[in-house]
Amino acid sequence: MQKAEKMQELRVFAQEIRMETLKIIHSLGKGHVGGAMGMADAMAVVYGAYMKIDPKNPRWEDRDWFILSKGHAGPVAYATLGLMGFYPVEEAYTLNRPGTNFPSHTDRTKTIGVDLTTGSLGQGMSEAVGAALGNKVDGRDSHVFVAIGDGEADEGQIWEAAEFAAHYKLDHLICLVDNNGRQLDGAVADVMGHAKGLAAKFDAFGWHVIHVTDGNDVEKIYDAIAEAYTVTGKPTAIVLDTVKGKGATFAESSGAHSSEPTAEQWDEAFAYAEKQMAEIKAAK
Repeated sequence: MQKAEKMQELRVFAQEIRMETLKIIHSLGKGHVGGAMGMADAMAVVYGAYMKIDPKNPRWEDRDWFILSKGHAGPVAYATLGLMGFYPVEEAYTLNRPGTNFPSHTDRTKTIGVDLTTGSLGQGMSEAVGAALGNKVDGRDSHVFVAIGDGEADEGQIWEAAEFAAHYKLDHLICLVDNNGRQLDGAVADVMGHAKGLAAKFDAFGWHVIHVTDGNDVEKIYDAIAEAYTVTGKPTAIVLDTVKGKGATFAESSGAHSSEPTAEQWDEAFAYAEKQMAEIKAAK
């Protein structure tokens, strides 16, 4: 397949993820729309182009791993895994209900395809480092992807893990930073800014750093991961400047961490998503 064809396939996949993410959160009526929707493009590229996985054998020992450290963005993971064939995606429409296999934060004991449980922010980064070290010790060439938020990067645990990963030269570890400029209490710059920026910070900790200024562009994400795969001797951080709530009309405009939209807002969001899909398909 030519690269142009692959990029078109990934754009369609990203929009499918967005639409299913909306449906999953709509099933509950509220949730973390912002942080989930902004990650759709990265999820499409990671799972649609790079991840070595087998939906029929979710615990395959030689698989690649994905850890959503910003675990509250679970709906985008549930949408992606469902579309990849781990389960019928409609099962995730039970989001956060009693007895569901799709809790608010991702849980490996409940959801097929979730590699590690994440909840309290910061911990998923440490788990990813542990998984990458374990694979290295066992002689596996599997890659471990971990997604963190820029607000989550306020946590000291992120930087303890980052220092460990660099020291042990975990070059099969790729950290995707969802750099959307917002967190629960407002703008990241106002709550706890990152001085010279997260790219400079990861560089100072000894990581190979790639800064993608349009973190919702599948081709730029694709090229960044391709570069990460060539790096030896150090982990890679891909800082993605994303739009929080990308594709959800009510969330994109507000940058809200969590949303409880009205029926009219949901209708507008679904109509816009359908329109976007039609435009993406027409552009091929």
